[in-house]
Amino acid sequence: MKEYAAFDAMGLAELVRAGEVSSKELLDEAVSRAHAAQSELNCFSSLYPDLAEAQLADLPTDGPFAGVPFITKDLAVMIDGAPLTNGSVSWKGHVSSQDSVLTERYRKAGLVMFGQTTSPEFGLTTTTESTLYGQTRNPWDVTRTSGGSSGGASAAVAAGVVPLAQASDGGGSIRIPAACTGLFGMKPSRGRTPMGPLQTEGWNGMSTVHAVSRTVRDNAALLDASHGRETGSRYVAPTPEGSFLEAVSRDPVPLKIALWRTAPNGTELSPEAAEGLTATGHLLESLGHTVVEAAPVLNGEELGKAALFTISANVAAAIDARSVMLGRDVREDELEPITFAMANLGRTVPMMELARANNLFNAAAITFERFLDDQKLDLILTPTLFRPPEKLGVLALTASPEQMNAAVSTFAPLCPLFNQIGAPAMSVPLHWTDPTETAPQGLPLGMMFGGRCGSEELLYSLAGQLERADPWVDRFPPVWVG
Repeated sequence: MKEYAAFDAMGLAELVRAGEVSSKELLDEAVSRAHAAQSELNCFSSLYPDLAEAQLADLPTDGPFAGVPFITKDLAVMIDGAPLTNGSVSWKGHVSSQDSVLTERYRKAGLVMFGQTTSPEFGLTTTTESTLYGQTRNPWDVTRTSGGSSGGASAAVAAGVVPLAQASDGGGSIRIPAACTGLFGMKPSRGRTPMGPLQTEGWNGMSTVHAVSRTVRDNAALLDASHGRETGSRYVAPTPEGSFLEAVSRDPVPLKIALWRTAPNGTELSPEAAEGLTATGHLLESLGHTVVEAAPVLNGEELGKAALFTISANVAAAIDARSVMLGRDVREDELEPITFAMANLGRTVPMMELARANNLFNAAAITFERFLDDQKLDLILTPTLFRPPEKLGVLALTASPEQMNAAVSTFAPLCPLFNQIGAPAMSVPLHWTDPTETAPQGLPLGMMFGGRCGSEELLYSLAGQLERADPWVDRFPPVWVG
């Protein structure tokens, strides 16, 4: 078990298949590490090793991750018999009575689920802080955020609890935590992964689910195991030509990549982000790719307003649904202040505004793809974060609305675009800032690549090439539970 962290999830599964370690031994090690990480980082909302041990009795042996311990996010992903609070006091005490479709696919892949990671209330911000669970801390600097809304997942993986964890993304919530903690994170195309069985999309299609990981191959293999149409889905992402895992080991042909320096809302890069972007551009050119500075013309203010209306309307509907479950109205003191305000906004958004928001997202998707076609581009590149990981408290749903809105809109301002247009995007840990007093090894600051809808194979191919050219897997944060 001293060598546990030397293996990624696929490597651990190989050890189980070879009989060199048992799935029970891996589970015990992961649970022990989870307790250690919890005391340092507060990254778990619940642990349930008893449910995991029961799963061992009927564990599939032919799955790609057979016997590997795994954690899901405390947001919409159900595990039969496990707590699910969605980071909200209004959901405190709730226990799921069924599995999500995603969970069923994870079980079939052989993953052993033993805990859930923290999320801000309903995944509504880019930090993982809540009244219910408190602040989740970054293992690179415990005074800073591990990102949101999948910050519990990113903190746990970055600290060495597990090599791979489930995450979700409605406006950057896979990519931002990955960037904050030095991990790889992929937001898939709309319709790529299942959201059911209760619904087949989140936030009118802006939200999707997948994972953060230490290695690219784990991430790709998990998408191979979990993607595909589910019952009732009204759309599905384009079928890949091969497997996502195969793409990782295959260098892409020379690509033409657009480098974006300014977000559609006008946010400029910090010096640290600009340094990382320049260095990544040079790395790409050394690998034979062409990098050009170019960006489509998009109205960031209008897109941001459309996203706010869409999310607020969905928040209001979710709170009303919870009220029906409870048999009473959800009280104001059971919600974060900004969540409560968003719900009130959502109840007053004119129906025309939701139609207009959807039209704006469609127009942005058309503009984006035409930009790629006209410029003969394959992908875009921009920093995931426009400045280093923020201090805790600044991005929280309990902050002043003016402070929180200004901080969130400038922290990772290009991430939401790919949710709005339904295209895939990934954060790759290619840059660290200079050391500081509270971050003696520097802070990670991810680089984001995005492409056309259905281009995950191309993204994984480039990610594998970058991982081989500039590896990050041996960089460990100060808080390392192994």
